[in-house]
Amino acid sequence: MRVVSWNVNGLRACVTKGFCEWLQGEPAAIVGVQEVRAKEDQLPVEVRDVPGFFSHFFAAERAGYSGVGLFARMVPDDLETSLAPEFDSEGRLQFARFGKLLVVNAYFPNGSGKNRDNSRVPYKLAFYRALFDRLERPLRDGERVLVIGDFNTAHRPIDLARPKQNEETSGFLPEEREELDRWLRSGWTDTFRHFYPDATGRYSWWSQRFGARAKNIGWRIDYVLASPGAMPFVRGADIHHEVLGSDHCPVSVELDPAIWK
Repeated sequence: MRVVSWNVNGLRACVTKGFCEWLQGEPAAIVGVQEVRAKEDQLPVEVRDVPGFFSHFFAAERAGYSGVGLFARMVPDDLETSLAPEFDSEGRLQFARFGKLLVVNAYFPNGSGKNRDNSRVPYKLAFYRALFDRLERPLRDGERVLVIGDFNTAHRPIDLARPKQNEETSGFLPEEREELDRWLRSGWTDTFRHFYPDATGRYSWWSQRFGARAKNIGWRIDYVLASPGAMPFVRGADIHHEVLGSDHCPVSVELDPAIWK
């Protein structure tokens, strides 16, 4: 049973680059997408009604901004989108329960302001903390939880090609990295690093400038975090750099299907 996360950087644009064909050929049971950048009625019908998939979208109030979407081969038992009004207006979360498995599809804020001035870092950290608090009880109670999505933070120097040049850039600031540290110290597992603790050059996002993707000058900012209750069911994790259509690529985990039963 595979669960996939992909920041599609505009779902309408991604559809023109083969998203629906990729989805129908992808053996995932659950796919969470981020940065949809459209309301549901603005999406092409072929992505709103993919054969064999339940779909749900949660858009930002601001047009053409943020937004998350979920595709699943089974209908969730429950689906929520609310964390707090200041975050809900940006369309950043879906909480989908499938039996005993809770999948949290999240698009964490970018800390850069309009002028790349790190002015949104406080908002970004507030989102991290609010979601952490929301999930603290399920974590403590041993529930099976996966948090998937674009976390907009590279955790360690190994997670980006040029760490020294980006020490003052949002996405690799000490306070952002410390917030991820706090999640991991509390019991969450970075599933990719669990299986590939020392792998280098494995990134999930590349700038669209200067041929960064061709040169593999990237960042690993897309994750699947597993709670202690979920981790015994995790069988593998991967980053699918070969999948095109966005400036991000999909990331995934392989699960024992018993996780949701």
